Amino acid sequence: MKAFGPDVLKLDPEQETERIAAIIRQQVFQQFHRRGAVIGLSGGIDSSVCAALSVRALGADRVLGLFTPEADSSGDSLRLGRLLADGLGVEGILEEITAILEGAGCYRRRDEAIRTLVPEYTPEYKCKIALPGLAGAGTGTYAIYSVLLRSPAGVETKVRLTAEAYRGIVAATNFKQRTRKMIEYYHADNRHFVVVGTPNRLEYDLGFFVKNGDGAADIKPIAHLYKSQVYQLAAYLNVPEEIRLRPPTTDTYSLEQSQEEFYFSVSLEKMDLCLYGKTHGLDPHAVAAATGLSADQVSWVYGQIEGKRRAGEYLHAPPLLADNELDPQPTESAKQAL
Repeated sequence: MKAFGPDVLKLDPEQETERIAAIIRQQVFQQFHRRGAVIGLSGGIDSSVCAALSVRALGADRVLGLFTPEADSSGDSLRLGRLLADGLGVEGILEEITAILEGAGCYRRRDEAIRTLVPEYTPEYKCKIALPGLAGAGTGTYAIYSVLLRSPAGVETKVRLTAEAYRGIVAATNFKQRTRKMIEYYHADNRHFVVVGTPNRLEYDLGFFVKNGDGAADIKPIAHLYKSQVYQLAAYLNVPEEIRLRPPTTDTYSLEQSQEEFYFSVSLEKMDLCLYGKTHGLDPHAVAAATGLSADQVSWVYGQIEGKRRAGEYLHAPPLLADNELDPQPTESAKQAL
């Protein structure tokens, strides 16, 4: 039996690309009877691969890319999103969403939550929230978020978040993902297109998305792929190297923030293998040897996976009815697609 390691996640990029493209065509044209696809382009690897797959499946003239920056967005997100759209030959539309977020009180509500712990905080500060890295997480069940601040004078502060402050910050910043999705569905409705969701397997399985925000979509073509597999497709699909080399980021807060520090606590390469190991019932010692982590650390990550999956049940759940008699029954074409 081949030893467990990164090679377990290797795939045939050409074969997988053609398989996903065929599924996209079936879902868009036959199942939903739509004319094309809308996708938000963030300059990240996942949206870039989803866009390239959509073009492969539908043609560039049937794919619309949206750029939706706001006050806290990195300039690289818009620049790289445009680079991707130009390379694919798809139409791109810029929709600046700062004014919508201001009107909804996104920034004000976030700032009010931070000031419950740091009264001197003002909008001129830079901020983000983060989990402790694996080394600082210990062996306890829970990983506690902190808010990291940088004052206008450059003074940095780190404060452990209370549950109330954490919920206030997250609830406020979730306006960003929900506003973007609202814009995507406007353009989808206007053109009779579907909306493409971009989660990879780590995000989809572990609940790293906002319900009715970036979690909302009509199709999710890479939700079965581990992050390292997304990179394999990106190379095959000639996604620009600058995008492939860009560290994955949430691009939600004004301070630069990696997905590792925001949600996963370990590198995405290690998380891929831990998630594979957990899903396939592998002993932590086997995963430890492949990742360079200790068996205790892998066991801790396994516990985090279990906790995130439990929390994700709510995120994945559709609206509940008092009587399921009205639940729509899948069509034959939908059943065949499953």
